[in-house]
Amino acid sequence: MFVAGRRASILHADLDAFYASVEQRDDPSLRGRPVLVGGGVVLAASYEAKARGVKTAMGGRQALRLCPDAVVVSPRFSAYVEASRAVFAVFEDTTPLVEGLSIDEAFLDVGGLGRIAGPPPEIAARLRREVLDRVGLRITVGVARTKFLAKVASGVAKPDGLLVVDPDREREFLHPLPVGRLWGVGPITAEKLAERGIRTVRDVAGVGEAGLVAIVGGGTGRHLHALAHGRDPRPVERGRRRRSIGSQSAFGRRPQTPAELDTRLVGLVDRVARRLRGAGRVGRTVTLRLRFADYTRATRSRSLPQATDRTEDLLATARALLAKAQPLIEERGITLVGVAIGNLADNPPVQMPLPFGRVDTAALDSAVDHVRDTFGKTAVTRTVLLGRDAWEVPMLPD
Repeated sequence: MFVAGRRASILHADLDAFYASVEQRDDPSLRGRPVLVGGGVVLAASYEAKARGVKTAMGGRQALRLCPDAVVVSPRFSAYVEASRAVFAVFEDTTPLVEGLSIDEAFLDVGGLGRIAGPPPEIAARLRREVLDRVGLRITVGVARTKFLAKVASGVAKPDGLLVVDPDREREFLHPLPVGRLWGVGPITAEKLAERGIRTVRDVAGVGEAGLVAIVGGGTGRHLHALAHGRDPRPVERGRRRRSIGSQSAFGRRPQTPAELDTRLVGLVDRVARRLRGAGRVGRTVTLRLRFADYTRATRSRSLPQATDRTEDLLATARALLAKAQPLIEERGITLVGVAIGNLADNPPVQMPLPFGRVDTAALDSAVDHVRDTFGKTAVTRTVLLGRDAWEVPMLPD
């Protein structure tokens, strides 16, 4: 059921080709040229490269076959973090209700600013000008009644666009779109729906909730039914705490040996565990995310008896999950591995679990964190990670 009359006052602001745009901003010789960030795998591609078929997470060799004149640059994560902070400062100057989604996108609620800042479309246009003037980057903004519709609108408006979805015309905007525009519809779900002739949001809306549940399962079916009928009651949540902390590493299509995959896993767990401790959090659930050479994906999770931030405990669990996934990896090839720690909680003093005779690695973790905080994150590292620069083991945004 689409609700008419309520104002479109939620903005979804999404920077265009973020990493590549920062590179083009900082190096004028790259402007107007196809730019690839990352060597072995494409971490980001400029729109000039995307127009030639290059996609994020594509292998570098494949990308250069599609776009042989592309300029390949090494990622500069510190520059991207600095740019992100500057953009979020613009968001915070626009409205106090900002919910960050990632380093390059956020929701903003401007519904209460009518008397002092004007209607939402004017605020959105002003936001785009401010980001360009103050940070030198172009940003696309979708404006709608719900978070879901605002995000879809920004995706349709890319690049460098502004799209307002009038509440009275939501059905007209949403229903012709392909099912892939619905949150939660990946290639596998889209294929299941297409097998039954369901290719557009209008098709999804025409199937009853029970029918969708039968096709794609309970949670996903109910979720898609609600979105296709315009139901998304979630508010913009300022300062919402993360439900998980994770990181991922993408690489080219060359086969990875078990030893190479283990090295990637060690680096990821080491990084995530340090971030957990830095945030004063502990987690119970370890999730392994995999993307295969045929572009299919899989996740494996395991919950621990007790929440922890200890690197060795998290690494042992992640290794066990990777070992169980090894047959799939050998069958399909692997192009991405990621680790996330979920079921987070604050880190209070806790009773040590039995047996007391086990070696306590917490002191070692704390000492290593202190050295890295004082002398830089590369001051001390694991033996298997020696000589491996960040661009060789690329860390994609969470």
